[in-house]
Amino acid sequence: MKYLASFLNFSLAESQDPKVGTGKKPKGSSRRLYTDENPKDTVSVKFRTRADVVETVTSAGFKAKSHQRQSQILNLIEQRCRVALRRTQDPAARARLERAHDYIKDKCEKSKAKTVRLRKSG
Repeated sequence: MKYLASFLNFSLAESQDPKVGTGKKPKGSSRRLYTDENPKDTVSVKFRTRADVVETVTSAGFKAKSHQRQSQILNLIEQRCRVALRRTQDPAARARLERAHDYIKDKCEKSKAKTVRLRKSG
């Protein structure tokens, strides 16, 4: 009887779990907010140098994604570059990160322009 009650509690907790991909973690759930729930959708992101950013943006995995997903990845890289640039103290690293940040910022602006074009046409 004790096992039946624990099974029912477990199954009820499973049914209260939110949909996968909502970014929400229910109280007492083992799912974490930043876990990769769909590893097939993952793109390896590098932002240490401009060459790393170019490599990420020109990779086949990145280009295979939809425009919406590409925009999300570009914004993620831009945010990480910006924060790394703000935190760095080394002048050489600062110069390297500034070049990478300038490149990705330009890419983000072009992506925003494309989004505007797509919304107007469709």
